[in-house]
Amino acid sequence: MNSVEFEINEKQRGDLTHGTEWIVILRFALPLLVGNILQQLYNITDSIIVGQFLGKEALAAVSASYFIYYFIISLVIGIGSGTSVVVSQYFGAKQFLKVQQAFSTFFIFMLTGGVILSIMGIIFAEPIFQLTNTPTEVIPPAVRYFRIYIGGTFMFVTFNSVISILRGMGESTRPMTFILIATFLNILFDLLFIIGFGWGIEGAAWATVIAQGIGMYISLRYVDKLHPLLSIKKKDLLFHYSLFREEIKIGLPSSIQQCAISLGLIALLGIVNSFGTDTLTAYGAAGKIDTIITQAMITLSGALAAFCGQNFGAGKFYRAQKGLRITLLINAIVCTIAFISVYFWGDKMMITFTTDTTVIIIGKEYLLIIGAFFIVHGTLNIYNGALRGAGDTIFTMLTSLFSLWLIRIPLAYWLSDKIGRVGIWWGIALSCTIALIITFIYYQTGYWKKKIIIKDRH
Repeated sequence: MNSVEFEINEKQRGDLTHGTEWIVILRFALPLLVGNILQQLYNITDSIIVGQFLGKEALAAVSASYFIYYFIISLVIGIGSGTSVVVSQYFGAKQFLKVQQAFSTFFIFMLTGGVILSIMGIIFAEPIFQLTNTPTEVIPPAVRYFRIYIGGTFMFVTFNSVISILRGMGESTRPMTFILIATFLNILFDLLFIIGFGWGIEGAAWATVIAQGIGMYISLRYVDKLHPLLSIKKKDLLFHYSLFREEIKIGLPSSIQQCAISLGLIALLGIVNSFGTDTLTAYGAAGKIDTIITQAMITLSGALAAFCGQNFGAGKFYRAQKGLRITLLINAIVCTIAFISVYFWGDKMMITFTTDTTVIIIGKEYLLIIGAFFIVHGTLNIYNGALRGAGDTIFTMLTSLFSLWLIRIPLAYWLSDKIGRVGIWWGIALSCTIALIITFIYYQTGYWKKKIIIKDRH
């Protein structure tokens, strides 16, 4: 790769600074949505196969591993989101040499960090499960699964780092394709290793690791051989401390936010558990339905972050603001349709997971309360996407921590004591509402504009 600035067609696929705003956003968001849903189905299908063929203890081991693994990799995931913002702004400013430098710096960090996390996870697997009060009978299969799973962390984080960078540059179709291949291979290997070879829970772990490894290899081959701006050749892989500081500055708040959210979910689960098995089962099933639905909101937020990042980098503030208004409108339409769906067919959705009448009733109760606030949750995500695009991740982190730990959990605990389990659902909904009010007021102040990285566009 040349060290000179690349001259490229401004209307190329990855450029989000030209074209009709709503078309550009939707064209970018739709493959992103498919990719996000695939990643959710990836986890759900994995659990279904393990649960159906290996039993409840194996499924419990996989579930316990997921929460711990998510917490461990939150740091590198957050840095990845920060790097995506850095790349999108430099890409929008047409500073393509900086794009490669940010990518190579991030690539080296992720690869190194992934190897370190793999080693630490393998060594400390058993103490970690003991520390989290995992049931005694679940610990042995959980440790066997986790050690293999986390052993492939460097492949997972490298694969996802490439996905993050490409999305920051306005590409969503190829990342979707890479995720689709990895998801298909994971399901195929699950069936082959568990049913065909009889490898047990270790087979499930190997299936995921190998699928992620192939996904990593394909994405890196694309970057190195076909991408006009990125390279992983030895001469181009240099670590740039100044850019790394920018990536850390933006990404570290997201890392802290991800860690706090994962701990908060565990704390909220403790409140749910106090209402018994039916409530816990309904919360788990309805939560999966909620997660699938909210992927549309998360996708719009991610698409707007890349859109705003590029346009802020290009100095096109008017275009970024118009993109925000259009995305808010799209979000309102999507959330209205989603609420209508759970209002009329929420119980039918629950039947996908269980036929227990009590669980279905509780699950629909959850969906109706949370669904009524879909538009609030979605709007909050949209504003957060615009702020991330500007590089202001500190505010989104602080708001997230405040609404989760100082509002949602205490409110859910207090309301559930006063009005029963529905108090938990209302605590979740009201915390989103308060967070949206705070975020909207902050956005209107315009202070976030000072966080934009690109100061000199000449």
